[in-house]
Amino acid sequence: MTHYDVVVAGAGPVGLMLGCELRLGGVARVLVVERLAEVDETIKAGAINTPTATALDRRGLLPDLAEVQRQAMDHFREFRRVSGGDGDGVPPKFAGHFAGIMLTAGFLDAADPAFSDAGPAGDVGLVPQAALERILADRARELGVELRRRVELTGLEQDDDGVSVTLAPTDGSAPESLRAGWLVGCDGGRSSVRKLAGFDFPGTPPEITGYQAIASLVGAEGLGTGWTATDTGVYAHGPMPGRVLSVEFDGPPADRTTPVTVEELQASLRRVTGVAVTVTETRSVTRFTDNCRQVTDYRSGRVLLAGDAAHVHSPFGGQGLNLGIGDAMNLGWKLAAVVRGQAPDGLLDTYTGERHPIGAWVLDWTRAQIALMRPESHARALRAVVTDLTRTVDGTTYLVKKISGVWQRYDLPGSHPLVGRSAPDLQLADGTRLADRLHGGRALLLDLTDDAGLRARAGAYGDRVDVLTTTCPDRPELSALLVRPDGFTAWAADQPQPGVPQKQEDTLEDALERWFGTPSGLGDIAAGGARRPAPQLS
Repeated sequence: MTHYDVVVAGAGPVGLMLGCELRLGGVARVLVVERLAEVDETIKAGAINTPTATALDRRGLLPDLAEVQRQAMDHFREFRRVSGGDGDGVPPKFAGHFAGIMLTAGFLDAADPAFSDAGPAGDVGLVPQAALERILADRARELGVELRRRVELTGLEQDDDGVSVTLAPTDGSAPESLRAGWLVGCDGGRSSVRKLAGFDFPGTPPEITGYQAIASLVGAEGLGTGWTATDTGVYAHGPMPGRVLSVEFDGPPADRTTPVTVEELQASLRRVTGVAVTVTETRSVTRFTDNCRQVTDYRSGRVLLAGDAAHVHSPFGGQGLNLGIGDAMNLGWKLAAVVRGQAPDGLLDTYTGERHPIGAWVLDWTRAQIALMRPESHARALRAVVTDLTRTVDGTTYLVKKISGVWQRYDLPGSHPLVGRSAPDLQLADGTRLADRLHGGRALLLDLTDDAGLRARAGAYGDRVDVLTTTCPDRPELSALLVRPDGFTAWAADQPQPGVPQKQEDTLEDALERWFGTPSGLGDIAAGGARRPAPQLS
């Protein structure tokens, strides 16, 4: 029976990102399986948030994202031209929306420190999901991830040593059995892995039917641009030519599996907008609800879940794709360390501990938006109050910080304010940024005071922890920073100040041992794992 270190079910952005992270972590045999024959071009998420852009910047992919955003801005300008606006000027900065209430960038306090740590990644956001999937598929192939399409996972059985997996080709040919040390389900909201492994999936049932499409329309001049609340629901028109979205609050669809017809989309648009718009063709269309659920634990033995397989919710606020990329970044290096024998599998328990609270917040964040979108008097009264708040600097800044994800942190030991947060993209004395130093997917000790003792302690971990001695003129108060492979700060220290007592509840040794086990040699021999060099990007 063919054996893999890790099998990943699902080759969407989350599964592909996880495959890349596993290979960077030194996992030799990674298989990603996918039912679809090609990248799914169905219109889905239209943007990424700051943590996602930052994560991809840390893997050297920012130029690819910037090019996709440039192309998206060209489409935005085209829509403005056909809608009677200025298609040649600089488009207004996109600040997002909350429950279809547009946020104006003019009210955003751009000087808020929460926005300053992302570096150039903070300027990239308009990256559609299909484009991101193509970028990650190319990177996965470069890193040696084995990607098999036109197969779906139909069975699994796990024991103490691994998971036996059954794969069925979509052409009806004979199923194949293979063996994996670990299995990760990144196979979406209707995850086969989640169901077969028996994960508990509590939550709240859906109450809406929504449609999103890129379509050819007659009568579209009668539609408003942006988001509009009506007596029967909420709709959006733009910011790309032909893009429409409608939401009705009369319960979920009777059947979510049948393809959306032109007639079905047209009827919903007419009911919600009150405009006799005619749909002549759909180039991409999807149906969605606000089914809102989350598994209680992201791990069951040797089976783990990430992305929509672990949590589902309405798409408002564009949180789903970004939440899944965060899952993949958090899980990838931890699972790689376990596979390589450099950490006990208890390290994987921190995956649920760190990601579940953020997922739970996203579920409530989307539930709150559904409550504000309901076409009934109490919700509309509350919507007016929230709209007033969005016309203030404090209100808009608060909402944008939440939407952009810059608030996210993990509850890690240590008193330094950077611990548990995404590491700031420090500008280093040699002209590089911190993100440039994380392309290899390893941890990094940043020594900013030429401290040989710190370097020796981190250097004992071999290829698990890179060490860089430099200075950071913009942050003279910092003396050292330990950054995990996912870019989050595990430990930090400031320069000593005369007369100011040093609060150091967690030492570098504590942080190194917590996340990377014992130093090289001892840890590998004790765990019985073989050392493998991590793949390098050119």
